[in-house]
Amino acid sequence: MSCVDKFVDQIIKADNDYQEMDRVYLYNRICALVGDNNHLEADDTKEALIKTAIQNKKIEDSQTAKEILNDQLMDFVTPLPSRVNHKFWNLYQKNPTDAIKYFYQMSQDNDYIKVKAIAKNISYQVATDYGNLEITINLSKPEKDPKAIATAGKTKQTGYPKCQLCLENEGYLGRLGYPARSNHRVIRFTLGGETWGFQYSPYAYFKEHAIFLNTTHKPMIINQHTFNNLIEIIKIFPNYFVGSNADLPIVGGSMLSHDHYQGGRHTFPMMKAPIDRQIEIDVDGVSAGIVKWPLSTIRLTSKDPEELVKAATLIHQHWMNYSDESVDIRSHSGEIRHHTVTPIAYRQDENYVMDIVLRDNQTSAKYPDGIFHPHKDVQHIKKENIGLIEVMGRAILPARLKTELKEVERYLLDQPNQMAQYHKTWADQLKQKYEFTTDNVEKIVDKETGLVFNRVLEDAGVFKWNTQGQAAFDKFIRSLQ
Repeated sequence: MSCVDKFVDQIIKADNDYQEMDRVYLYNRICALVGDNNHLEADDTKEALIKTAIQNKKIEDSQTAKEILNDQLMDFVTPLPSRVNHKFWNLYQKNPTDAIKYFYQMSQDNDYIKVKAIAKNISYQVATDYGNLEITINLSKPEKDPKAIATAGKTKQTGYPKCQLCLENEGYLGRLGYPARSNHRVIRFTLGGETWGFQYSPYAYFKEHAIFLNTTHKPMIINQHTFNNLIEIIKIFPNYFVGSNADLPIVGGSMLSHDHYQGGRHTFPMMKAPIDRQIEIDVDGVSAGIVKWPLSTIRLTSKDPEELVKAATLIHQHWMNYSDESVDIRSHSGEIRHHTVTPIAYRQDENYVMDIVLRDNQTSAKYPDGIFHPHKDVQHIKKENIGLIEVMGRAILPARLKTELKEVERYLLDQPNQMAQYHKTWADQLKQKYEFTTDNVEKIVDKETGLVFNRVLEDAGVFKWNTQGQAAFDKFIRSLQ
């Protein structure tokens, strides 16, 4: 049996609209993509089809071309958007958990969520004063295709879709420098009087990593409407947390141009962190406390979601114009705003919880990358923005570290190595601290990498965990009254 015949069998057996009568039609549609000479056999039918297409010169042997064809093929086993939405909401009426389970499983089965690639990520935990932090080295996203980069630079950009979070990505073929999305599906729902979409992240950073996106392309903004939206989402998806990146450069995420939130089924280290001290807040039915966490976080808890939104709005509005020069906190430089928050909402039994993380994106001569951003001495491990996921205690470290840290280990063992120069100061400090052996070096480097991430988060905290910083935090809390 040819790889095309085997794939046609898979399509007909899949949960979509194709039936046995469609066999000839499907065979010809697949041949149009991979070529008529298709007798190659392999355990992985999809891989065999891609190899067949290359042999038949239907596509180039390039990363971009293979990704586009892969998603075109998987589109055949994926129901149409209307059918996916119809089934999701029918299931939801009976049991929301079943609806979410269906959509998540479908997004894995059709290879939209890159399960095999995600499995390559390195992940472990490191104990700190704030609890166990989660360290991941992100190896799932494919390296940039040099040919694609070169060609994309010469290619006229159409501006469609406007960005990778736009609804217009659903079913989009893909192109050089822009991901394939033929097998992409989005669940529509109403949020705050607008139509929003619910999808999963192709390269998930945690379990059921979901994205909630505005179907209108407009910039992110944090305000009372945001807090309302977050609460509404955890009502619709009660087993998920949801949070928003901050809406300013440096402290925001990588996609500020499109209003969206992230969520999923994961309990992050910050969510496990205890309250250090209770605080008074002038909103009925809301308890509040300062969280023992490196970033300055106020936890609000209430059975009344409307009162919770009031409390979050009170803190946000006050922080937007709050300054304390004694600890380098300034809300504005002239007309330029520096303050915002990273809000995270989730359920705990009958309670609604919202963690409000205070953010400040100032720069200075001493800290040109950001006063409350990873400082130079930790940028050999992490120099990118500290967004929502990392705020909550899960490091997304660059793929370069997989090989670079092995070279650090060789350096620490006095073996021949090609360690990057920017790791040398850190590595020399480790040499002073430990006696290294081949048995312990990897474990120690993993631990110390986690402790660097701990410092990264401390750098991002506006009120430091020292006497001066916490006194300043208490002063801010008193000013709320």
